[in-house]
Amino acid sequence: MRKNTWVLQCCLLFIGCYLALTMGVGVEEKVDGAMPVTTLSPPEGNTTFLDGTTWCVALAGVSQDDLQNALDWACGLGMADCKAIQEGGPCYDPDTLLSHASFAFNSYYQQNGNSDIACNFGGTAAVTKHNPSYGKCVYAAPGSVGSAAPPLLSFIWWWKLALLCLLLLYLRS
Repeated sequence: MRKNTWVLQCCLLFIGCYLALTMGVGVEEKVDGAMPVTTLSPPEGNTTFLDGTTWCVALAGVSQDDLQNALDWACGLGMADCKAIQEGGPCYDPDTLLSHASFAFNSYYQQNGNSDIACNFGGTAAVTKHNPSYGKCVYAAPGSVGSAAPPLLSFIWWWKLALLCLLLLYLRS
């Protein structure tokens, strides 16, 4: 009977760990000690909830060096999703600094709650109500970044790990 209780406790521990990891805690931390961004409520300066959907795009006519530095930061320390602007990605063409920066800036902006301050990039970007998506290149919009549902692969991985541990416990006793 004691063995069954121990196995049940292990199962509950695995389920608890799975739920904790897939449900998220509500605070994201960025690299380099940046301030945590709460995801429980919209931040101040959020224009999406006031007067419609907004995107963040690079400004034409700004310094190319400033634009390149801002793009490098967004795709690096800013942790924007820049896969689509890599060669072969749906947003690679047109292969211009302005186009790539716009996609990266918008990715960062959407991931950080559409706050006006998340669309500054040293003065190289601005908020727009015009959807910059084109062809197969779809710019993220509010609510499209991330998902509330736990990923299926993560779910399967946890159950495989739990079953493996239970099997090892059973064979050990």
